[in-house]
Amino acid sequence: MAKKVCFFLQRRFAYLGHALAYNLLKNGSAKEICAYVTLRSSYDFIKNQKDLHYTGLLLDEDIYKDALKKGSVNFEYLNKLEATYGLPNLWPYLYLDRVLMNGQLIREYPYNRPTASFDDMLRIIEHSAKTIEKFLDDEKPDAIVFSVIGSLAPLLLYQMAKKKGIQTICIDLTRIKNGVGLSEDFKTFSWVDSIYEKLQAGTLKSQYLENAEKFIEEFRKSPEPYLKELKPEFNNQVGRAANISFLKPKQLIRTIFWHIRQLYLDLKQKENDYTDIKIWWIVFDKFMRKSRGLFGYHNFWEKIPKKENFAYYPLHYETETATLLYAPLYVNQIELIKQTARALPVGMYLYVKEHPRMIGYRKRNFYRDIKKIPNVRLIQPTYYGPTLVKEAKIIVTITSTAGWEGVMLGKPVITFGDIYYNKLPNVSRCRSFEDLALLIKNKLANTGHDEKSLIHYVAALMEESVNIDYVNLWAFPDEKALLADPAMIELAKLLHLKMNI
Repeated sequence: MAKKVCFFLQRRFAYLGHALAYNLLKNGSAKEICAYVTLRSSYDFIKNQKDLHYTGLLLDEDIYKDALKKGSVNFEYLNKLEATYGLPNLWPYLYLDRVLMNGQLIREYPYNRPTASFDDMLRIIEHSAKTIEKFLDDEKPDAIVFSVIGSLAPLLLYQMAKKKGIQTICIDLTRIKNGVGLSEDFKTFSWVDSIYEKLQAGTLKSQYLENAEKFIEEFRKSPEPYLKELKPEFNNQVGRAANISFLKPKQLIRTIFWHIRQLYLDLKQKENDYTDIKIWWIVFDKFMRKSRGLFGYHNFWEKIPKKENFAYYPLHYETETATLLYAPLYVNQIELIKQTARALPVGMYLYVKEHPRMIGYRKRNFYRDIKKIPNVRLIQPTYYGPTLVKEAKIIVTITSTAGWEGVMLGKPVITFGDIYYNKLPNVSRCRSFEDLALLIKNKLANTGHDEKSLIHYVAALMEESVNIDYVNLWAFPDEKALLADPAMIELAKLLHLKMNI
């Protein structure tokens, strides 16, 4: 039966979400579409397109503006909201929002300053909750589709939908080549877990078992990141010269043209929204980042000694949902590294490697604090991550891809957050630093790896996903071409199946 579907259209996903909505209507899965849109430019696109009709639209930036016009905070309402939707209180909604709490996205890391006062934050969450609840009550969707839950609004929308019995469907990468899967729970792949458990129990057979074995074998022979941007050759900001490469004549002309165009668009803009990224801050933050890169970090990096026992901790990209949503109590990575280092057996080092996309963003003090820890080595960022995973005795991570690579290679893995591969027997989730030393000791003594379980899980991931170039489609959307893109048609088919279970 055709459903009414609501889409949370976050930033560039608005174009992909619109294409999915179009194909759901076309294949008969949906009868009506509504949407919550984050950016004004996306909202204008949705309003002006002629491909389909949206029965209702909300714009996040208007909700924010209206919230700041409100009078005193209604604490009676907030107390009721907290009692109904608290996690267990309302702070997780606010701390997830990097614009509100950190001023990031509109400014580059390491900028870290709230963009709203405490009272304004309360006004924003109060007005957002009232508006979203009314929207759901008016529109009455059967399902809501999320690309990512990365701020206050989508988390409210998700939790309210759960309470009201509305199906939630989250899109995520499986980290198996170009695999994209769906889940009713943002913390895991719910349908994958169901198949995995049946395979483990012997009540189901999968046609993907052979493919899973082949993929695991190929990965072990030649481990590669699932995204090409995570390879060392794409990490091009390590050297000093790379930070002034924009001064080459052709590149300089393009750079100047882009910034002049952006300045013109900023000055021409009629509405000033809280998520706007202003050109003057882009220039300032880029100047600071290039300055840090020119000064260099080479005195912090170490080469890897031969035949040394080590645990591996990959630094996370900041700020992102991998920490803010999946591990909100473990966002302080320096403290996490300190606690991990002191939890290791005597004689074992902790190797720490920077995330490829964070070169130049962190201040030197960040690395200096890491270097103060006696049994920690800060590894050259260009060193191949999967090789470190392969050589490590144990992987300690928040929720990173390195943990999944460790699982694939049969390594013991400790995580600090909600991540789908926590289901595997060689993975232990740490919920307190007090437990960490014993967890590491036990995992080193018995990894828990079970090859059959791994094959079953990879087969389940393959069965419950489609192979599409989702990342590039998101980064470089072509609004019209997306409607007939085979990838969007395939993903819409998968959505159709899950909405009709």
